[in-house]
Amino acid sequence: MWDTFWAGVTGFELTTPTTLFRLFLSLVLGSAVGIERKRKGQMAGLRTFALISMGACVAMMLSIYVCQQTVGLMRGDPSRIAAQVISGIGFLGAGTIIQMKGSVRGLTTAAGIWIIATVGMAVGCGLYMVAIAATVLVLVVLTILEQIEHRVNVGNEARTIRMKVRGIVKDMSPYKEILHGYGIHLSRVYVEYDYDTEITRLNLLVLIRERGDFIDVFESLHTVHPTISISLSNQADLS
Repeated sequence: MWDTFWAGVTGFELTTPTTLFRLFLSLVLGSAVGIERKRKGQMAGLRTFALISMGACVAMMLSIYVCQQTVGLMRGDPSRIAAQVISGIGFLGAGTIIQMKGSVRGLTTAAGIWIIATVGMAVGCGLYMVAIAATVLVLVVLTILEQIEHRVNVGNEARTIRMKVRGIVKDMSPYKEILHGYGIHLSRVYVEYDYDTEITRLNLLVLIRERGDFIDVFESLHTVHPTISISLSNQADLS
């Protein structure tokens, strides 16, 4: 019985069992990636990824069905309708990217949306093992590789150290020396003087490790000049 079922759903010709199986498989694979994204608190989660995967699968099956029912599979072009999925999915991916004056978030989720659409297309044209393998590898990238990346501290992130200091600060070299001692690269300094209240506002744009500990850094920066407040924020937050 299993052999009969498997032969039916793996055939190139679209039948009711075949289409239902492909739709269900695309739902499962899209949901698997969506759960991982939602667990990370991303805007695009389980439902979004499931719908994208199923939509791409349906588009692929429609392409095949039109050729199957009209001009024939050998003479038709099953890629015409499905090809629009690749370009159209870019609008959804762009919607998950947040850009704020140089600080970009959501690129990984946007890439996930793009690849899950191709997974749905693979299911739609019957490449089940390719789709399953691709989904597994996507989950590996989003989980295991992320842990490795954090563990070995690959890459730096841009951040802004915001300070409110008593007095008019003109010499920045002590701050540069402290940051250098902690392995933090100071890329740019923005200074605002308030001569009426004798207060200096500093915005130090730095490159740091993703999991850098700033408690000791703040304490060291505090000793340079009497400091009213100090905080860490995204690179875009310079107000």
